[in-house]
Amino acid sequence: MPRFALKIEYDGAPFAGWQRQKEHPSVQQAIEEALRKLQPDAPGIAAAGRTDAGVHALGQVAHCDLVKDWDPFRLGEALNHHLKPLPVSILQVAPVEEDFHARFSATERQYLFRLLCRRAPATHERGNVWQVAYPLMLAPMQEAAQRLVGLHDFTTFRSTMCQAESPVKTLDSLEIEEFAVPHGQEFRFHVRARSFLHNQVRSFVGTLERVGAGAWSPDDVQAALEAKDRAACGPVCPPQGLCLAHVTYPQDPFQT
Repeated sequence: MPRFALKIEYDGAPFAGWQRQKEHPSVQQAIEEALRKLQPDAPGIAAAGRTDAGVHALGQVAHCDLVKDWDPFRLGEALNHHLKPLPVSILQVAPVEEDFHARFSATERQYLFRLLCRRAPATHERGNVWQVAYPLMLAPMQEAAQRLVGLHDFTTFRSTMCQAESPVKTLDSLEIEEFAVPHGQEFRFHVRARSFLHNQVRSFVGTLERVGAGAWSPDDVQAALEAKDRAACGPVCPPQGLCLAHVTYPQDPFQT
């Protein structure tokens, strides 16, 4: 049975997350229903990451098994036709080996979080950024971010509902950029790791925002990390600024 990798872009606002649910719409459900327009008995699909409600994707990856050996371009076109008018797009389809797994074969996941600082409400970027009404300082946030890089017990930055077996993870990189935008600032947080705990990125950003606002110091972030206590975490920021940007594999299935 041919296996295909799907590179997927979506707006997470209308969905209760990636994972299929009984009573709420999900991105997984939308794509599986589109696949079943092509093959009524098509099995379920698996993704590189289970994004939460309201979280977006620029480069989510999933794999599916189909009976027909589709031309990848035609499969993508057919799925996009059946996904309309939902804000889900199949960017690319690639045939892969039968042992390829979108989740377990991945070696790194990259997330992007966008934070807008300005008093006037966002219009064009509404739903794609977390907005605060005051300026932030870049340098102390960058210093605090470096305290989080490396192998650590991230219990402080882990949701109490997290199902991961261990809170010990390696954070490869947490880089922050600042951009001037009309009447304000935009900060972009680029976060890379092999895998993440539930709410880990949003916990990072919410805590670092407190540093940028001057309410916390980089040493406070260090102390929170070392506390290994969820109560020591800063605020968990809302989901709309978060986006799964890229998934890395030993061999990129989409490389042309």
